[in-house]
Amino acid sequence: MTDDRTLKFVDDEGDEAIFHVLEETKLNGEKYLLVVDDFEDEEEEAIIFKEVADANGEVTYTIVDDERELSCVASVFEELLEDIELQV
Repeated sequence: MTDDRTLKFVDDEGDEAIFHVLEETKLNGEKYLLVVDDFEDEEEEAIIFKEVADANGEVTYTIVDDERELSCVASVFEELLEDIELQV
């Protein structure tokens, strides 16, 4: 993470994007971040990242794409942020 409320993400092709962290939570010992790329857009598409540590303890984030995991984590974020509705 670049600071306490933003995350720099680099995809497989080396393209970088900065995301704003709306909320974070832990579920079953895993850390998740709910992020958007623009605070200004009310209908912004949110993404859920999962924190992953490699064998050296280096932390990276991956996009949650497993439907079951995504649904469970989205439900937690909806409870934490009562004024949003996430569609998975």
